[in-house]
Amino acid sequence: MSQTPQQIIAIVPAAGIGSRMGAELPKQYLALNEQTILGHTLDCLLSHPKITKVIVALNPHDEYFVKLPQATDPKLQAIVGGKERADSVLAGLEVAKKDAWVLVHDAARPCLTHFDIDKLIESAAVFPQGAILATPVRDTMKRTNAQGIITETVCREQLWHALTPQFFPVVSLKKNLTDALAAGASITDEASAMEWAGIMPAVVTGRADNIKVTHPDDLQLASLFLKSNEQ
Repeated sequence: MSQTPQQIIAIVPAAGIGSRMGAELPKQYLALNEQTILGHTLDCLLSHPKITKVIVALNPHDEYFVKLPQATDPKLQAIVGGKERADSVLAGLEVAKKDAWVLVHDAARPCLTHFDIDKLIESAAVFPQGAILATPVRDTMKRTNAQGIITETVCREQLWHALTPQFFPVVSLKKNLTDALAAGASITDEASAMEWAGIMPAVVTGRADNIKVTHPDDLQLASLFLKSNEQ
């Protein structure tokens, strides 16, 4: 049985503009309970005692990050990200220690808890290939055609909603992500790069409140979750 990793780095790809929010600011800089979405995300990662470094990949024209109070934290390193999420993650892996494990977490998931991080880190002792946080699908799933007509009901057993963080050894993730992109594979998250390489990550059940802020309505929900977690 493997041991829990001693060197753990977090990478936060934050170079996107979040156009679906319809806001003037990139969505990670929208206000949420008196600070930014990204601020909440970084607070959780930076305050975790087992995370030794947090790497944030930014848009080369980002002018907002330096204004965050978290920007001066000694555990944080800001780098230039890429056009796509995978490019930003690779940029972070380039400066990560080779013998470390990496937690890749969405910038717009501000409700992450130390409880879920601990569960994911501890899973490495059982799943040395890596694992991701996920929640089981609870609703009835439908598949439609291009016209929006239901064509079948999909069995929801053993279906999961993939969340972040996603947790892998640095060397393994860097190699498989690089190779998958070079082969033109469709990479939607880090786990998909590992799957492409024939490595099957495990799922660790995460909290349902670890939502991604994608649409304007998500802000209000995230606000409620954050206030609840503070109590």
